[in-house]
Amino acid sequence: MYEKTFPNKRFKHTLEFLQKHVATSETIFDLGVPNPFSKIMEENGYTVKNTKGEDLDNDQTALQNETYTVFTAFEIFEHLLNPYTVLQNVKCDKLLISIPLRLWFSPAYRSKTDMWDRHYHEFEDWQLDWLLEKTGWIITAREKFTHPVKKLGFRPLLRYFTPRYYIVFAERNPKK
Repeated sequence: MYEKTFPNKRFKHTLEFLQKHVATSETIFDLGVPNPFSKIMEENGYTVKNTKGEDLDNDQTALQNETYTVFTAFEIFEHLLNPYTVLQNVKCDKLLISIPLRLWFSPAYRSKTDMWDRHYHEFEDWQLDWLLEKTGWIITAREKFTHPVKKLGFRPLLRYFTPRYYIVFAERNPKK
């Protein structure tokens, strides 16, 4: 996936947010197969378990059978048809999720060659907030950040100041 470009700014920002909210003594269950960011988390002292590539819209068994204290999903929810069910099956009390935001000047992403590499949801921040609230989570920290690209043009210019990513830390609502 990162053959030509590596999202250094996004990974740096995500790691800093993670380090602010999650201790290295906690066990992370990261939604998605092992990836470059999983390796970065491990290199920074975190214990990370990943899903195995199962279709998470239909099978949440891993969420119920693994032992973990923090659930993470970095740029995964936009690929799921049903993130609501995934969130209902998380068994820990802390989560950290990041999503690419819907941009008014760019259509939803869809790979023509890889059917897993498509965005079903192009979230706005309030939509993720609502999804978390409906599934029993309270957001305690949130940030938006840009991710400029090194290209010429109108849309690359807009990416310099338009937030592209939204990251949240949430804890389970004890009342639900």
